[in-house]
Amino acid sequence: MLVALVLLLVLSNEVTVNGYGQCEYSPALNPRPHSVSILEFGAVGDGKTLNTIAFQNAIFYLKSFADKGGAQLYVPPGQWLTGSFNLTSHLTLFLERGAVIIGSQDPIHWEVIDPLPSYGRGIEAPGGRYLSLINGYMLDDVVITGNNGTIDGVGSIWWRSFTSHSLNYSRPHLIELVGSNSVVVSNITFLNTPAYTIHPVYCSNVHIHNISISAPSESPFTLGIVPDSSDNVCIEDCTISIGFDAIALKSGWDEYGIAYDRPTKNVHIRRVHIQSSSGSSLAFGSDMSGGISNVLVEHVHLYNSETGIVFRTTRGRGGYMKDIVISDIEMENIYRAIAATGHCGTHPDDKFDPNALPHLDHIILKNMTGTNITIAGTFSGLEESPFTNICLSNLNFSLNSLSPITWECSNVSGFSESVVPKPCPDLEIPSVSPTACSFILSNIGEATKASYASA
Repeated sequence: MLVALVLLLVLSNEVTVNGYGQCEYSPALNPRPHSVSILEFGAVGDGKTLNTIAFQNAIFYLKSFADKGGAQLYVPPGQWLTGSFNLTSHLTLFLERGAVIIGSQDPIHWEVIDPLPSYGRGIEAPGGRYLSLINGYMLDDVVITGNNGTIDGVGSIWWRSFTSHSLNYSRPHLIELVGSNSVVVSNITFLNTPAYTIHPVYCSNVHIHNISISAPSESPFTLGIVPDSSDNVCIEDCTISIGFDAIALKSGWDEYGIAYDRPTKNVHIRRVHIQSSSGSSLAFGSDMSGGISNVLVEHVHLYNSETGIVFRTTRGRGGYMKDIVISDIEMENIYRAIAATGHCGTHPDDKFDPNALPHLDHIILKNMTGTNITIAGTFSGLEESPFTNICLSNLNFSLNSLSPITWECSNVSGFSESVVPKPCPDLEIPSVSPTACSFILSNIGEATKASYASA
């Protein structure tokens, strides 16, 4: 009884934590003092003419306004076929309603670039990777927005090449911003990404809101939003339906991620509707060698997915996933509601350290309902590095008739209160976790306040 009272008092701190979420600090989008149309640079919106040079020339011209308040590149209604192009600082890329930027299906229009240093090689093939459709490197104050315009990666050619193992380099993404600060992506529809849809990597102060992402259920290993070794991230009011993971938090791969040592931290996700056909609606890892911490997820709808929430890692990853609160979640038609595994993922090469053990610690999962769930949860930690301080509260999963089991647990410890169906005994240890739950809630709030005090 005393333990339950302690946990109740701990979880009543939710309002305090939510008040310090990253999404409470949404940036104001001020109009740019200068604006040009892509038409002024010879672009043709017929869906057949290649406009790569027009986009490149327009952005090169707008770069001269960076110290004059920035500028906007306006894309009017039309079908704007293009290869890869780079953005510049203090720029708004604005897509009008009816404007569709279409990625070229010819790989010759996608430059091959070096792998990211926190990965050491391409994720899907050794060596380099194809440059993404829209890119930014070491930029400040970048906005990709519109009046519900569309960016279409036409990913089918890439999916076929991936499935047939005929790619020499890793597939491109739709948007990748590297080492950038103050990034906003909003009011855009994204279709048919070759691989990831939006990939902020080594970025700070990223706000992604009011977007729609879609790719066919059979599209192989397509992902939605992937914050990667990035901090101060807000994702809100988005709808995502994708082939693999809808939202995935990452931070580097094995020895490369450990050496780069940049975590993903201070992330707030709220009011999103997400679906993943073969992966997870909400994923942590498996590439998490730089660490993932101080994450708040709330008011989320997960549906029609293989897994609702997953934490993935393996021996050799190193890193950590800690201080994570996931609350007020509605699930429907999910095979496995919650999963955490220490036996998932491959290695970039044979140089990884098998003694680099990952740590999963201080996780709160609370206020969740689920209908037509097959398995409530599986937790499979490492014998040498068990998952610890897993706090479950007020979970109610309605299992379907196909359920072979309710919960599976090994090498995990935690605390639970008001969980249906009843969890594993490993998750009913009252002597450890109430204090740990309190620590998580206070730690996330303090970390978020500190991040904005120093910004």
